[in-house]
Amino acid sequence: MFSLPKKEPRVIRFVCRPEDYGVIAPPLPAKSVLPEWFRKLPAIDQQHLATTNNGLTVKRCMPFLDALSTGWILPIAATVRLEIKDGGRSVETGWEFDRVMVSNHSAHQVAGNPRDPSPPCKFHNYWSIRTPPGWSCLFLPPLNRPGQPFECVAGVVDTDTYAAHIHFPFFATAPDGLYVVEKGTPLVQVIPFRRVDAAVTADIRPETRNEAVEREAIYRNTIAGAGWYRKTARAAR
Repeated sequence: MFSLPKKEPRVIRFVCRPEDYGVIAPPLPAKSVLPEWFRKLPAIDQQHLATTNNGLTVKRCMPFLDALSTGWILPIAATVRLEIKDGGRSVETGWEFDRVMVSNHSAHQVAGNPRDPSPPCKFHNYWSIRTPPGWSCLFLPPLNRPGQPFECVAGVVDTDTYAAHIHFPFFATAPDGLYVVEKGTPLVQVIPFRRVDAAVTADIRPETRNEAVEREAIYRNTIAGAGWYRKTARAAR
């Protein structure tokens, strides 16, 4: 009897040393750790219902929510102190954990970067990340989650072949002061993606009449009633 081959499950694996399991903060699906301000925000602001077309808040904006909830959040393993001094020119760190949590990069490696004079530092991560063949991971500052005294640098790693620990360069972004980054604080958002064999090329030109009609119809449907994007455009994935 003929049967179709089984599809390989798409699984991202976060693995750590046995002695670290249950001690360091674990990765979590981004959708399970939505910011508190977003959880409290109503979908419709009744106070502004009369002064705007519909009173809708960003909670009904699917592109915003999709960015917020895509992938996984990789948190800091243990609590770290950051002391920012001299207008950002000096960053001193400390922790009580028995593993290195922060190290430094040499300033010449990023000379002239927009974060000058803040020196480049690096958070240490103790989760090894593994993806199926052909899959990489995009690491970037947690999307739509501002407010931390630091910002990690974005990067892409081929996690199907690179199984070593991936550490995260960062810059201190807060004014001078002492900041405590609690265990479990989001460091980066991890978004797996499938690499393609052929490079994607761009088609840059004026739109056709049919494309203009389609664009306008989509826009009018979007503003005509809440939920069109969720029910139609997003459902076509």
